[in-house]
Amino acid sequence: MTATQAPDAAPPTAMTNRQILQAMSGLMAGMFVAILAGTVVANALPTIIADLGASQSSYTWVVTAELLAMTATVPLWGKLSDLFDKKLLLQLSLGMFVVGSLLAGFSHGVELLIFSRVVQGIGAGGLTALAQVVMAAIIPPRRLGKYAGIFGAVFAIGTVAGPLVGGVLVDTSWLGWRWCFFIGVPFALLAIALLQRTLRLPAVGRREAKIDFLGAFLIVAGVCALLIWVTLAGNEFDWASWQTAALTGAGVLLLVAAVFVEARTAEPVIPLNIFRNRTVTLTTVASLLVGVAMFGGTVFLSQYFQVSLGKSPTVAGLMSLPMILGLLVSSTVAGQVISKTGVWKRYLVAGAVIMTVGLGLLSTIDADTSFTLLSVYMAVLGIGVGMLMQNLVLAAQNDVPASELGAATSVLSFFRSMGGTIGTSVLGAILANRVASEMTKGLDAAGIPSGGDGGGESSVPDMSTLPEPVRQIVEHAYGVATADLFLIATPCALLALLTVVFIKEKPLKTTSGMERLAEEAGAATETDRTVVGS
Repeated sequence: MTATQAPDAAPPTAMTNRQILQAMSGLMAGMFVAILAGTVVANALPTIIADLGASQSSYTWVVTAELLAMTATVPLWGKLSDLFDKKLLLQLSLGMFVVGSLLAGFSHGVELLIFSRVVQGIGAGGLTALAQVVMAAIIPPRRLGKYAGIFGAVFAIGTVAGPLVGGVLVDTSWLGWRWCFFIGVPFALLAIALLQRTLRLPAVGRREAKIDFLGAFLIVAGVCALLIWVTLAGNEFDWASWQTAALTGAGVLLLVAAVFVEARTAEPVIPLNIFRNRTVTLTTVASLLVGVAMFGGTVFLSQYFQVSLGKSPTVAGLMSLPMILGLLVSSTVAGQVISKTGVWKRYLVAGAVIMTVGLGLLSTIDADTSFTLLSVYMAVLGIGVGMLMQNLVLAAQNDVPASELGAATSVLSFFRSMGGTIGTSVLGAILANRVASEMTKGLDAAGIPSGGDGGGESSVPDMSTLPEPVRQIVEHAYGVATADLFLIATPCALLALLTVVFIKEKPLKTTSGMERLAEEAGAATETDRTVVGS
């Protein structure tokens, strides 16, 4: 039992910058893999679905399956990280990602592809939660800012590289769509090797720990029911329908039951008392709103580039660069300044203000907006998101006991993903309806029958096959509809700003999560001895 006693015998010490950067290499490789998995299929899906002979509903499920599995399992991974070896859990999640990627790449039917995306999503959920938990464990909050900036930079690179790489792979005859899944495997294996070599964490050794399987099941089932509803409503069935009533009713009942179970178990998946912490509650609400505003609005930009501006998939991927560069620069610079000064709230507030302005500017675009102006608007949005997103996690991690770092981090990641899913689904339905309305109006005004082209609800039109008058109407419809999405997302960003204003700034701790955990364990032992002695 030496391993379980090691932390007591040799308390953890602060890591040097070189040791931290070495450990971060494996973490960043793992995070890049997780982000790549979610974005690389964006431009490849039409080809994949056509090659497998699948339906439009299968197209939806290939996307949804990974997102559902990732979002629903983030809290469970976060809780496991508070109980068990974080390094082993990271490697396990990477291993699941490798298995899912190989299954997806060798799929010859859509059923196996959807199952493989679930496996990929579970692995990506682990990486999403655990990477930030491990960062908090090895890096003191006062020094975490600059490394969180690196984290944001990797996020930005993975986000812009995914669709671009996917488009190139599909367009390269000797590679094809299967390499969209194979390409992440070497990165995942490299990350496993780097983590084994560079990450040094003390053994946890909590033999009394028990996993709340009932609570985990209820949370996952409830969240999945609600996510399936917001994903399919407006496409597969109406928002006001019996399916909506069934899925929302089941989701709410399951989550109410989960709250009941979590309040009474010794080791809850999501400790409810964590929300008594004002900082955690406010950063959670802000993360949800950022997810709705940022992901819900920007996910449709690629479609706007291709349909409204007439760009190719590869060019559409490159056109996102201004936003990604804005995010990369602001997250890195803000992180460095926070680490030097220890002051962080002003960057949260400034980020929320700039994000709101960026979304407001993007709500003015149309089919004739110049790329120069569009680049400025996207860069403003990226700068705001870069200053805000990672520093919300920093604020929460700084204000919770080290024993709850995993739970707090995973809660924020979970609600941000949940917000992104809700925003994407709801705004996607609004986009489809607005496009249909604008196309019908434009076709009627031009004296063209609208029966065959006015939908936009089931599929994106092939612009190359449309006659010039119809093409102009479609371009205008998508330009107007996309601007409306940003207009709707702007109030969500404004609410995030109001939430951030009420977060109380507290000095950043100068000890890492490992050191704080050892201190907390020592204090608890000393208290127990005092009680026994008395």
